[in-house]
Amino acid sequence: MSAIRTVVRGAQRRRVSTIVIIAATTMAVTATVLAGLLLAASSAPFATAFARQNGAHLTALFDSARTTREQAAATASQAGQAIGPFPVATATVKQDPHNPPIPPLKVVGRANPGSDPIDKVTLLAGRWARTTGEIVVARTNLMIPTGTTLRLANGSTLTVVGEARSLSQTAQGWVTPDEVAALGQTGWQMLYRYADAGTEAAMTAHRTALGPGVQAQSWLQVRDDAGHRTRLYVPLLSAFGLIGLALAALVIGNVTAGTVASATRRIGVMKALGLTPAQVVRACLAQALIPGLIGAVLGIIAGDLLAVPLTADVADLFGTVPMSVTPWVDAAAIIAAVLVIAATAAPAAWRAARLRTVDALAVGRTPHHGRGRVAARLAARTRLPRPVSLGLAQPFTRPARLLAMLLTIGIGTAAVTFAIGLAISLRQVQAADQKPDTSADVLVAPDPGGTDPRAVLAAAPGTGQFYGRGPADIAVDGLREPARGTVTSGDARWAGYEMLDGRWYTAPGEAVVSTGFLTATGKHLGDTVTGAGHGPLTLVGEVFDGSANNHLYTDVASIPGQKPILEWYVKLRPGTDRTAYLEALLSKHVVAEATRTEGLDGTLIVLDSLTALLTALLVSVAGLGVLNAVVLDSRDRVHDIGVHKSVGMTPKQTAAMVVASVGIPGLIGGLAGVPAGLLLHRWALPAMAHGAGIRLPRTTVDVFAPGLLAVLALAGLVLAAAGALLPAGWAARTRTAVALRTE
Repeated sequence: MSAIRTVVRGAQRRRVSTIVIIAATTMAVTATVLAGLLLAASSAPFATAFARQNGAHLTALFDSARTTREQAAATASQAGQAIGPFPVATATVKQDPHNPPIPPLKVVGRANPGSDPIDKVTLLAGRWARTTGEIVVARTNLMIPTGTTLRLANGSTLTVVGEARSLSQTAQGWVTPDEVAALGQTGWQMLYRYADAGTEAAMTAHRTALGPGVQAQSWLQVRDDAGHRTRLYVPLLSAFGLIGLALAALVIGNVTAGTVASATRRIGVMKALGLTPAQVVRACLAQALIPGLIGAVLGIIAGDLLAVPLTADVADLFGTVPMSVTPWVDAAAIIAAVLVIAATAAPAAWRAARLRTVDALAVGRTPHHGRGRVAARLAARTRLPRPVSLGLAQPFTRPARLLAMLLTIGIGTAAVTFAIGLAISLRQVQAADQKPDTSADVLVAPDPGGTDPRAVLAAAPGTGQFYGRGPADIAVDGLREPARGTVTSGDARWAGYEMLDGRWYTAPGEAVVSTGFLTATGKHLGDTVTGAGHGPLTLVGEVFDGSANNHLYTDVASIPGQKPILEWYVKLRPGTDRTAYLEALLSKHVVAEATRTEGLDGTLIVLDSLTALLTALLVSVAGLGVLNAVVLDSRDRVHDIGVHKSVGMTPKQTAAMVVASVGIPGLIGGLAGVPAGLLLHRWALPAMAHGAGIRLPRTTVDVFAPGLLAVLALAGLVLAAAGALLPAGWAARTRTAVALRTE
């Protein structure tokens, strides 16, 4: 046992290698933890969060003018579990012209929703309301920050003291019961859970049992709405999770195998002193497992700390509640790290145990005879400086280590390619969705008096093209609800709508629809749809729509039964001064404003931060994998470095030789990683769109210009060089005498 401790202590004294092992394992386990959390979060996120909150299967609202508190409470006997009744009111917020409008908020009087047995509302920021004048708002796309003062139409104010999320969507805000009375109570809310709540038929029966005139919301509807968003992001998170797991296993395995292989001569010395083969195996496993376990523990800590903002971002994407630190993920990461270390160390340890003592002493760290000779001869024939040619040939002396480095660099480059392509594509998707608004220069607001501005626009100097656009609900046979319609007046072909198939309509009686409409109705281009309030509409085109709604676009003359309110979009002639044009319209009593480009969507901001965090982590893991490989190789060749220095190689030339040793792996790994990233991008983006129920224009998928691909191909070279800088500095600083004595 003392001999084994000697081997292990000797390995630990190699501080650079030990630090690299710990750092690489730490980063790899951190990636494993986050990858596991991502895969867990993207696996039925709504069901998991709904179970944690013990969500309401049915949310009922009774009119307080017709139902007493006791009558509402009596319905609890119809369910397996129920809570309430809670008073309900509507808070109407005064509109501030300097801030986005806030719609009326349905608020519920619950003293502490987080402690109720049903719908345990999760507090995301701040605290619960404690007294009148305070409100906790539901976190939605309204983004009302904590500390905001809401001025109500009745003259009172509400201070936002917290943000919370209810998976059951039971309210838009929570106040004290006394505050509901001050706002003017309008109803009673009851929350129910049932033993049989898994089918639409069962939930319909439960709603019917409450009696007529009761507004009720089924959890199945909420689940379907959440599932739409879940299907959008699962491919993205799954891709990053799988990349993280693959890279972590590769780096840990490469670090462990290299560490054991580099100790061959030391093992030979210990065998000469009496170490048995079994003791050799145990010593090799111990010297790999000890720093690996230290790194694994540090990785668990780092992963759990990073999981806090990461799971918050994922929760915002899915519209669920943040996951807490998941013990089984931590335990699985530790077990996986130990198994990978043991699996990669055991074969090397077994080979060392079977190696004859004289062979171990004679071979040491020198590669097998004949390896790399062809590469060395080819490199020597080039006109490159001799240190560079020596470095270029060096990786081929150890093919297994070269292959591991190629895979590490390739996976890192693939992650960078995928992340950059995803960021560009998502911006292209937002730009395509907003193009009908941003393609115009001037927006003319509808006149409350009903005056038609077309004559003024046609006569105004500088007017190029213009058309009117407005919403309309269009009944379509086969749809339970009216289609979300957009009607236009004039030629809207220049508006920039991205066509996926077919063409834009040119006459009344023709229509263009979204992918969601075709999916919901089962129609195809060329078919005709009918409905109340309009004649037959021939579907002539499929247009890109960022939402999955049943959207239908047609000419205003196609729906004679409606008179929608139209906004007018104007494209100015080149050279027209927009400010002067707006002033001219104002002088004609036409209200107009310059069109504006919207900022980044909140979801895109979350996706960007999430992607940046994961990409930085994966690139760091890949860089440490390269660093470890170069450290091991430099340690193995330290005597050769001493020989080179003794015959006149300068420190700068030594550093150049070490950096050049990763040149070919970096270049080949980068060239292989870019196509892998492209394939992953081409799989994930359409999969995200398919999950959201939409199709994407080709312009949002084909985002990699040749110049960008060339730059990304060099990313592997940059990654490899960055990983080799520290070992290159160490080799340059090593004294010649010390290097020659080391063997």
